[in-house]
Amino acid sequence: MNLVAQITTASTGTSRWPGLSVVVPVYKSEPILPDLVQRLSQVLPCLAEECELILVNDCSPDRSWDVVSDLARQYPWIRSINLMRNYGQHNALLCGIRAARYDVIVTMDDDLQHPPEEIPKLLEALAGGYDVVYGTPEQEQHGLGRDFASWVTKLALQNVMGAEVARKVSAFRVFRADVARAFAHYQGAFVSIDVLLTWGTNRFSIKPVRHDARKVGTSGYTFRKLVTHATNMMTGFSTVPLQFASLVGFLFTLFGVGVLVYVLGRYLVHGGSVPGFPFLASIIALFSGAQLFALGIMGEYLARMHFRMMERPSYVVRDSFTSKNSTTD
Repeated sequence: MNLVAQITTASTGTSRWPGLSVVVPVYKSEPILPDLVQRLSQVLPCLAEECELILVNDCSPDRSWDVVSDLARQYPWIRSINLMRNYGQHNALLCGIRAARYDVIVTMDDDLQHPPEEIPKLLEALAGGYDVVYGTPEQEQHGLGRDFASWVTKLALQNVMGAEVARKVSAFRVFRADVARAFAHYQGAFVSIDVLLTWGTNRFSIKPVRHDARKVGTSGYTFRKLVTHATNMMTGFSTVPLQFASLVGFLFTLFGVGVLVYVLGRYLVHGGSVPGFPFLASIIALFSGAQLFALGIMGEYLARMHFRMMERPSYVVRDSFTSKNSTTD
């Protein structure tokens, strides 16, 4: 047993988990994948009796699928899945989670920002009686704009999940496969793994772990994409926006009643109406804006219903490769 294996075994005790599935969505990571697999091959055998690595290629424009296929032929414990088109990280994760065969599932990014050597810490926390454990970064390494967008996304996620732990979530997570049964039949183009996990459990935990800098390229999550993802979560898995629209309508109703009282009071006291076109135009603009705002929110929900009725799939698999021998022993 090498040094990495000794450290890994010591951190989790002498016993190993019966089975462990690692799911990694792949996108523009052609030069990184061999290093990722090599590091996982040193860690995984010491964590479980049987292991598998599921690499889901999200229609990457580079040669990632060729690299994934070569790795699957070289390592019998690797399973490769190639999607028909780019569906997004969470959709690719959903595909890999449904393909997982073991009782514990680990999800991580393909850019080595999530060190494989930190997986034992998550498993140790999971053994404490939790169903889902997130590996939250000890120190954020994003820019100001990205951090703000990430904060908005996590705030939206907290409203949907209803748990404080939502502010510390990350793509580096470990959970029991039984939780995935809660969304085994979920169908929809908009997917949020973190929200779907709340359908199966409320026993969440976080564990501070090391997050490394991205070795190659830049993150595909821009400010715009993060805000869009937050909007999809709020309108796709929560009624909070509708409740907010109702609140806005109620407040403007009270405002309208106040304006009516003011107009009637001025007429009774001074014997004349409120003079000036700007006052009337301002009132019309306020109420029109509130109505359009509420209609926009309802339109978002109607769009989600429209796509659901179209039965647009979360993902479609083009190719897959599974070796007959899927263990690392």
